Amino acid sequence: MASYTIQEINEIIKGELIGSTDVLIEGPEQLKNAKKNHITFIGSNKYSKLWDSTQACAAVINNNLHIEPGENRAIIKVPNADLAMASILEMFSPPTPEFEVEVHPTAVIHETVKIGPDCIVGANCYIGPNVVLGEGVILYPNVCVYDETIIGDYTTVWSGTIIRERCVIGNHCIFHTNVSIGADGFGYRPCDDGRGLVKIPQIGNVIIGHYVEIGANSCVDRAKFSSTIIGDGCKIDNLVQIAHNSVMGRSCIMAGHSGLAGSVTLGDGVIIGGSASIKDHTTIESGATVGAGSGVIGDIKAGQTVLGYPAQDSREMLKQWVALKRLTRK
Repeated sequence: MASYTIQEINEIIKGELIGSTDVLIEGPEQLKNAKKNHITFIGSNKYSKLWDSTQACAAVINNNLHIEPGENRAIIKVPNADLAMASILEMFSPPTPEFEVEVHPTAVIHETVKIGPDCIVGANCYIGPNVVLGEGVILYPNVCVYDETIIGDYTTVWSGTIIRERCVIGNHCIFHTNVSIGADGFGYRPCDDGRGLVKIPQIGNVIIGHYVEIGANSCVDRAKFSSTIIGDGCKIDNLVQIAHNSVMGRSCIMAGHSGLAGSVTLGDGVIIGGSASIKDHTTIESGATVGAGSGVIGDIKAGQTVLGYPAQDSREMLKQWVALKRLTRK
């Protein structure tokens, strides 16, 4: 188990060390659950009062907070406790699962596949014709990569994920367990006789940029034609649906249970809260935020924050909620 002195931790996060402790720190923990050998985090004044009751020997805090460390305890002040926490979590991160061989003998790999140096292919993986794996790609057990797909350097694909044919994946991506990339888009039209549904062929693909992370059980559907596109640096939570022909700009965030219907366009840096739903053919411009549980049925301007169902400007929606609350008091 890794352990560090408070001085060693401060060398990594480069904060202002106040006080001192001789306790070796064996891991990070939240305030309420921390023990003597833990370091904890305080990002707002709301939680400052918990410092007196926690057992943690050290805390990383935002530098606008005023907390006395106490006896044999230490405080590290930083501009952003959340970002410092990320660095500390990395210090204590346990190793990922190990592989005994680079390519497991049970993997089924077509003879036309091109595998770059330092790739790892786990047990029971399937890699179809004309697939290209870049350098350092990791496929954990039971991953399927279908024909003519290209996966960029140092991308990690966890077990159960399926990447359908002709998809293009960038460098340094992470796909967690049971992700679906490139399944058919949801396209049907009523038959002429009104007695059934006609499936619309989905002949496009999915293009995913660099440094994209997609959470467990999320789906990115292939385009009807052309491509469904996820831009560089996007972060997608678990259980998210991205429908056919949608286009996401750079560094967008989608929280769990949210979804884009077909042909939605997101600009750069769009944030979509949990369980929010976006109507088809809607455009959300760069820097906009959609609150959790909202339903977007029209275009959203750059930088705007919307709430509610149907989603409206957050200030207007909050006024409506206040007015409704006053009516119920009468």
